[in-house]
Amino acid sequence: MACEGHINPAQKGIRWMRVSHAASALSALFDDPNLVSCAGLAPVVALGERCGLGELAADKLTLKTKGGVNAHLKVPALVAGMVAGADSIDDMDLLRHGGMRRLFDDIRAPSTFGTFLRSFTFGHVRQLDSIAASLLARLAAASPLLPGADAVAVVDIDDTVRQTHGYAKQGVGFGYSGVKGLNALVAAVSTPLSAPVICGTRLRKGSTNSAKGAGRFVADALVTARAAGAGGVDRRGLVLLRADSAFFTHDTIATARRHGARFSVTARMNPAVLAAIGRIKETAWTSIVYPNAVWDEAEQRWISDAQLAEIDFTAFTSRRKAEHITARLVVRRVKRLQPPSSGDSTEQGELFDAYRYHAFFTDSALSLIEADTTHRAHAIIEQVIADLKNGPLAHLPSGNFNANAAWLVLAAIAFNLTRAVGCLASRLHARATTGTLRAQLINIPARLARSARRLVLHLPKRWPWQDAFEQMFTAATGPPSPRP
Repeated sequence: MACEGHINPAQKGIRWMRVSHAASALSALFDDPNLVSCAGLAPVVALGERCGLGELAADKLTLKTKGGVNAHLKVPALVAGMVAGADSIDDMDLLRHGGMRRLFDDIRAPSTFGTFLRSFTFGHVRQLDSIAASLLARLAAASPLLPGADAVAVVDIDDTVRQTHGYAKQGVGFGYSGVKGLNALVAAVSTPLSAPVICGTRLRKGSTNSAKGAGRFVADALVTARAAGAGGVDRRGLVLLRADSAFFTHDTIATARRHGARFSVTARMNPAVLAAIGRIKETAWTSIVYPNAVWDEAEQRWISDAQLAEIDFTAFTSRRKAEHITARLVVRRVKRLQPPSSGDSTEQGELFDAYRYHAFFTDSALSLIEADTTHRAHAIIEQVIADLKNGPLAHLPSGNFNANAAWLVLAAIAFNLTRAVGCLASRLHARATTGTLRAQLINIPARLARSARRLVLHLPKRWPWQDAFEQMFTAATGPPSPRP
């Protein structure tokens, strides 16, 4: 019996994609030992080998427990699984399907990886951080990962709460967002010509304050970024640290200065900042129009015009005089559409009733408008975090805190390795998300065959991104087989 209102497409001359055989003439069998679903892992793993990922794991990881042996095999395998889309330990089983054992050596079971991760201590996680930092420097040398970093490089830091479920995970708590989970601190380095790559991660308890340990973290991230080319060998290039108001602390900003970096940090609207804004003369404001509308979270609307001004400001005056920091306070103001609520009033009266203010503290030499534009680009770190959560950081898979901390570092390594092969593939893929790279370059089905003592990957004919794949393959492994 036809559904009510059903129209036969043939009667209307309509054609659409449909199954070419009747359902009764279709069948599905999982019986081909020579198929793989993620042929793009071959050049990814090859690039990792070329940059010495296995060697770094063997040299730097000192795991002595029974489950911690063969780190030089397990670390690259975990990274490969994440590159292909694994977001849990059980997902590592995707490395064992079809012809994967012909394509890769020494593949382990997911339970083995779980035991390996649970053998980590805090010290071993820091050793894994060192591996990630060294690999990033080597990837930057082997691929156009950070073009122009010797002239201008920006390091962004932010944290996020990765939600967890259940009661068995160590370190879980309710943080500033009200979400129960673990806190992940992330640093990314980018240039005006490149997409960001991760130069630091740190997993913390869910109830941790955002800025806790940020000084040490910023120091590590800046050292890693410089090793990857930020600022150039002679350290004459600009390295700028950007952060939001959670990191408006003396430790964060002083650390940036000690490591030769400039800073651009959103200022908290504390009494000292409000007083400084109140001293800005009305004639000092410069009107600007944004080429693209900007979303104002507080006003819950899009804005296309605002006013800018700046004033000298000395921060952290509650500390001893030698620790005071003087720089520019750049302020953006937008007219209010609604009067402030009773809880939003300030001592400045009508000045703050008429406008909403946003300020950031910076010692950059950029012009007023350039400084504002550059600071607003800090939102790029949110894209990195979203990318991680859309991949291996969709879960923190273990009940063991250090295992999850190691998982976070491995996710960063996988992110950077994926970004590197994207840079080798094409200009388009150099800025694509890792999800796009997985769909177009990594998770490509292939059939394995032998020819003249060579293993050949037979890939789908007329694959839309064939040229990009071949360029990536050539750069990572050598020239591919000729086209038929």
